[in-house]
Amino acid sequence: MSHSRWRTLRERKLAEGFTEPEDVADARHEFRLSMALAKAVYDRRTELGLTQTELADRAGLTQAKISRIEGSDTVPTLPLLAKLAKALDAALNIALDDDDTQVAFTPHRTDAA
Repeated sequence: MSHSRWRTLRERKLAEGFTEPEDVADARHEFRLSMALAKAVYDRRTELGLTQTELADRAGLTQAKISRIEGSDTVPTLPLLAKLAKALDAALNIALDDDDTQVAFTPHRTDAA
């Protein structure tokens, strides 16, 4: 079943009064947060034309750690997020609100010269 079809089915069930168990809703929220960060790291890394190994070298991390971050397999600490932002030459912006999570790296300077 495709993600969009699953989401439509879930929304229909919720509209009909179905409620998810709290632990399922919490897990879904945590996964959304992790996926938003993973996508932001991947997008900025590829925008810069870096491999995972190159980003790891810049951040003082291992390639495996970058892979786990991009794969949503880890929950990074604030110091690790600061290392990533510096290595990606960007500010990390995170907006958290109930069902709306936004994570983005904003470049410090433009590369157009």
